[in-house]
Parts: sequence; C-alpha cells; structure tokens
Amino acid sequence: MKYQRGITIVELIVVMLLTSFFVTLIAQFTIGFWRDGFLEEADLDTFNTRLTAGDIIRDSVGTSQGMIMQNSIADPNPMNADPTDVSGTHWIAIHAIPGTTNIPASGSTAPLVYYRRPAQATNGTYIMNGTVPYEDEYVLYLDGTTKSLMMRTLANSFADGNRLKTSCPPSIATTSCPADKTVATDLSSVTMRYFSRTGNTIDWTSITDPNTGSYIGPDFTAVEVAEFTLNITKKPYLQTTNATVNSTIIRVALRNA
Repeated sequence: MKYQRGITIVELIVVMLLTSFFVTLIAQFTIGFWRDGFLEEADLDTFNTRLTAGDIIRDSVGTSQGMIMQNSIADPNPMNADPTDVSGTHWIAIHAIPGTTNIPASGSTAPLVYYRRPAQATNGTYIMNGTVPYEDEYVLYLDGTTKSLMMRTLANSFADGNRLKTSCPPSIATTSCPADKTVATDLSSVTMRYFSRTGNTIDWTSITDPNTGSYIGPDFTAVEVAEFTLNITKKPYLQTTNATVNSTIIRVALRNA
C-alpha cells in the first residue's frame, strides 16, 4: 500500500511563523494607517476650531462697545456667581489682568471676559435709548466638562424688539432661553492680554495705592485692544497622548477706542 507523505512538524512551524510574521506586518500597517488618519482628522478639527473661534470672537468682541468688570444686566443662571451679590444674578467681578486661565476641572466653569454691544432689532438696526443705543451684555467663560469656550448672552429687556435672547446653560436650555453658544472646543487654556490703541499694555495690577496697597492700575474701561490666545489640545482616536497641540492668537480692536 502506498502512503501519501504529509507535512512535517518543522514545516508546520515554519508556516505558522511566516503567517504570524505577515499578519503582524499587516496589522501594524493597518493600525499605523488608522492612527495617521485619526491624527489628520484631529488636526483638521482643531484647524476648524481655530477658524470658527476667530470668526466668532472678531465678530462679537470686535464690534463691542468695550469690556466690563461685571454684568449689569441680571443673569438668572450665573455659572460663577458673585458671593457678595445677594440677588445671585451677577457673575463674579473680574479685572484686566493679563494671564492664562486654564480649563477648570470637569463640572466647573471659569469666567474669562465680559463685554457689551449695542442692542439690535431683527432688521439689524440699533435700538436707541435717546441718542445712544441700548446695550446687551456678553460673558465668555470656560467649561471644564466640555473643555470649551462658551458665550452667554444677556439681552437688554428695555430694548423693545431686541433680536437677542438671554441664553442659558445647555443642560437647562429651552426655546425661550437658548443654549449658550460654543465658541471653541478642545481647549487646555486661554491666555489674555490687553492693550491701549497705541500698544501700551493694560494691567490692573501694574499700579498700587501707596497707602492701602490695593491695585489701582488701568482696568477694562481703558482696554482698546484685546488679545486671545487659544491653546488647543486633542487626543486622536488610537492615540494615548494629546498628539494634536496648537495655539491661535486672535487680536481684536474694540469700538470704545
């Protein structure tokens, strides 16, 4: 009887090793291709974030009447309420102090700047209070949960026909109180600097009262140019670190100049 020769153990081991080798190469190539693709996608996302944030900030802040230390229009839902305000409708007061504000912990927020703009009707015309327009107010704050720069709008209730609505935290937003607007995402921090029209730095802490030691330097009323540096970090899918890291500088001149 004639028997057909089968594969030997050595041959089987060689085939298994070669198969494992080629499978490993293919897997490494595939994973590397995916990683590079997700990295490119993250880079594109942050690029879009930078462009969008620049447009929003230049359009909103750049057409403002100036920055303020605290909102004067009552906000029923301040994220960082002023502890000295018994009404609980005002954000904590801030001053023109150049520096970096890091994204707070998840569940927390941090105010960045407040400013005011003329109130407008639905057709875009200013709503006048005598010879001057009524003014709406805006709050830019950092949200630690979403790692985003958010915009709260505070509509002036005395401006009849005001097209602006007071906004709310996204978690409680309604038709009558729309959600705060997202300006930028994937932020790690925002650095602010303030200038006069001639380029001099504005810093509330630059001068102190010789008698009390309190700061008496120039404040937001003197700010004519504001500079936002958005520091963006993102961890692409299949990456273990924030492989996408970049910054964008947005400088805007205010109308109060």
